[in-house]
Amino acid sequence: MCGIVGIASKRFQSNRDWLAIGRDTLTHRGPDDAGEWWSKCGRVGLGHRRLSILDLSHLGQQPMIHEDAGLSIVFNGEIYNFLELRNELEQLGHTFHSNSDTEVLLFAYAQWGEKCLARINGMFSFAIHDETRDCIFLARDRAGEKPLFYHIKDGVLSFASELKALLSNPALPRKLDLEALDCYLASGFISGNRCILQGYNKLP
Repeated sequence: MCGIVGIASKRFQSNRDWLAIGRDTLTHRGPDDAGEWWSKCGRVGLGHRRLSILDLSHLGQQPMIHEDAGLSIVFNGEIYNFLELRNELEQLGHTFHSNSDTEVLLFAYAQWGEKCLARINGMFSFAIHDETRDCIFLARDRAGEKPLFYHIKDGVLSFASELKALLSNPALPRKLDLEALDCYLASGFISGNRCILQGYNKLP
């Protein structure tokens, strides 16, 4: 496991303290290391709690930045075919600095954009900030093994591996979705992209 949390907004974010607090509510997912990154424009922030499995060195730390391409990533999971992808990307001219699958995922996006998902075999949830395109790309594995929750309102996207990380931001609402609660009490889970709180969703 690892834990990710982040925000992407159309306006400058002066309230930043909650991001580190939210990140550290996920310490149980990643007890080995913690990182935080903010874009130069102050509109995008990424936080990460790390469980070190591949590349235990500092080179595997996150958020991971690819400055030449203007890309930043937080990633939870494992890419099973990362060695094959790494070999292919090296043949295309990419130079790696770590032995992590995170860097392979970051360079795969740099090479193929969102189409990189078709090449990835693994369990994952991640967020990539693309400074050149001025966008943020969120993705989850096909089976939905790795969780990713999000909230969008007034031009602000907030996301995290767990809801409690998002609730560290006092600006976000805290109201039960009663229909989702009925679903949980009847079935033991909440189906689709809904979750227990109003205005929040699970990334499909």
